Amino acid sequence: MSDSTEHRTRPPRWLREAFPPALLIVLAILTWHAAAVESGLASFILPTPAQVIAAGWETRAILGQAILTTMIETALGLGIALAFGILIAAAMDLSPFLRRALYPILVASQTVQILAIAPLLIIWFGFGLLPKVIIVVLICFFPLAVSTADGLASSDPDLIALLRSMGASRGQVWRMVRLPSALPAFFSGLRVAVTYSVVGATIGEWVGGSQGLGLYMLRSKNALATDQVFFAMLITSVLSIGLFVLVYLIERLALPWYYSAQRKEQWEETGIF
Repeated sequence: MSDSTEHRTRPPRWLREAFPPALLIVLAILTWHAAAVESGLASFILPTPAQVIAAGWETRAILGQAILTTMIETALGLGIALAFGILIAAAMDLSPFLRRALYPILVASQTVQILAIAPLLIIWFGFGLLPKVIIVVLICFFPLAVSTADGLASSDPDLIALLRSMGASRGQVWRMVRLPSALPAFFSGLRVAVTYSVVGATIGEWVGGSQGLGLYMLRSKNALATDQVFFAMLITSVLSIGLFVLVYLIERLALPWYYSAQRKEQWEETGIF
C-alpha cells in the first residue's frame, strides 16, 4: 500500500486528536466511580459521577441563572481585556520607549494574587457586576497584550524593508506585514485568556457576589452538598473548553493561510507531500 493510499484510509485528523483525551476522560470517570463505591465514603465526601449529574439536574433552574450571570461577566471582561490588550500591544510596538516602560510593569502585575485583589474590589465597587468584570480583565489582558506584542515584534524585517523601499507608509507596513504576522500569536494568547476567563468570573463571585457559579459553589459547600460543588466545577470546565474550541474555530477560519502552510510543512516532513 502506497503512502498516499495509507493517508487516505487513516481516520480523520479531528478523530485522531479527540480520541486520546476522550479515552483518558472515560478512564478517569470510571476510576472515580470505582473509588467512590469501593471506599464506602459518604456522598458528601466523595459522590459518584451519577450523584453529581443528578444533583445538577435537581438544581437546573438555579444553575441556569448562575451560568447566565457568569457568562455575562465573562463576556464583558473578555471584551474589555481584548480591547485593552490590543491597545497596549500596539502602543508597545509603535514606541520602543513605551515597550521598555510597560513590559516590566505587565510582568510585575502578574505577581499580585487575584485572590488578594478581589476583596478590595468588592469593598471599592460593591457586590454588583463591575468587580467581577474587573477581575476577568485583570486575568485576561496579560496573555493578550504580551502575545500580541511579541507577534508584532516578530515580523519579517526583510519584508518590512522591501515595503519601505517601495514607498510604503508606516501604517501600510503595520497593516500589511505586522498585523498579519501577529495574528497567530494573538490567537494563542486569546486561547489562554478564554481558558481562565470563566475561572476569573467565578473567583469574583466566590469572594463577593449575589449570583453566579461562584456563589452557587459557595452555598453548596456551606451546605455540604459536595455533589453540587462537583457539578459546578464540571460546568466551569465545560464553559472554558467551549470558549477555547470557539476561539480555535474562529482562528482556523480567520487564518486559513497559516494552517495551510503548517499542513504543508507536516506533509513535507512525513514525505506525503
